Amino acid sequence: MKYVVCVPDGCADEPVPELGGRTPLEAASTPTLDRLAARAELGRAAVIPPGLPPGSDVGNMSIFGYDPARFHTGRAPIEAAALGLKLRPDQVAYRCNLVTVGDDATMVDFAGGHPSTEDAAEVVKALDAALGGDGVEFHPGVQYRHIMVAPADWAEAECTPPHDLTGKPAVWPTGAAAPKLQRLMDASREVLADSPLAANQIWLWGQGFQPQMQSFEDAYGLDAALVTAVDLVRGLGVLTGIEVVDLDTATGWYDTDYEGKRDVALDALADGADLFIVHVEATDEAGHAGDVEEKVKALENWDRRILAGLVEGLDRLGPWRMLLLPDHATPLGIRTHTSDPVPYLLVDSQVDGPGGTYTEAGVAGLDVVPGHDLMARLVSVR
Repeated sequence: MKYVVCVPDGCADEPVPELGGRTPLEAASTPTLDRLAARAELGRAAVIPPGLPPGSDVGNMSIFGYDPARFHTGRAPIEAAALGLKLRPDQVAYRCNLVTVGDDATMVDFAGGHPSTEDAAEVVKALDAALGGDGVEFHPGVQYRHIMVAPADWAEAECTPPHDLTGKPAVWPTGAAAPKLQRLMDASREVLADSPLAANQIWLWGQGFQPQMQSFEDAYGLDAALVTAVDLVRGLGVLTGIEVVDLDTATGWYDTDYEGKRDVALDALADGADLFIVHVEATDEAGHAGDVEEKVKALENWDRRILAGLVEGLDRLGPWRMLLLPDHATPLGIRTHTSDPVPYLLVDSQVDGPGGTYTEAGVAGLDVVPGHDLMARLVSVR
């Protein structure tokens, strides 16, 4: 038996006026997904446990089969693991976004114009030279997403995710460490003033200490691998011993290599992997941008460029089971994440389920299950 987990990041939504009151899942042309849903088990998953922030760190940890209420310590330490950073107990990691803040202190762009990874790395290097020291280090990541490491006593702060502030006044850090964070954020403006990027400062948030997690193989008895362009998801792979398959053409943006992700999944499964996780960020980015057309297009790309060929390839490999769900909703109308339960689909190539429609309305009223329980349900038939 082969297992696949498909994660269209943030694809769940609310009715959109531009789509005639439909959600992107309802409006998109997804014939392969429709056929899978017609013979699947459908339901709603609480990927964000009560009291935890509705972020991809929490949601993807749930999808990987780990209870965030037990293992989640913060977003940044997970991404730090993806960069090969092993934090000491006396170190805390912060997510360091390159952002654009207007003269009126409005969050213009939480992604700083989506710089290339190469251009951003030069800026992070300059930040480290100008602002690093005394235990503070800046480490380059991907595009606008980077990491700052600081002494443990910098952890006491309340920080607002920048993607929650698009078009809104900036909400600056509060708490014991806030003055230190604010000093760096303010000082970063001078460093970025000399860069070619649209970003004009850094934004520090998502801090935490690095968690200790049981390996996926020990927890589920399976050899697993994944593909993603997002350091957060890579970091979860590192922390759980899931092999991270590199794909240079995976961008984390609308132009990511859908076919490449499909192909590396099938190749890994053919080469002996038991389970493969395919993560695509495009639907989430479209939600944050409020871009209705791109969110629908990303769902259609999932269907046409991944699922169609993935199902054909899986059939050639033998029996298989698939779990498909987002890590959270990212409604176009509010441009940020919510904690609402998301639709999930669990399909078996050999045993038909009750079937239904994979949309928000299609699963409305169905029981809500804890998101971290779904991995065990996926692999329960061996």
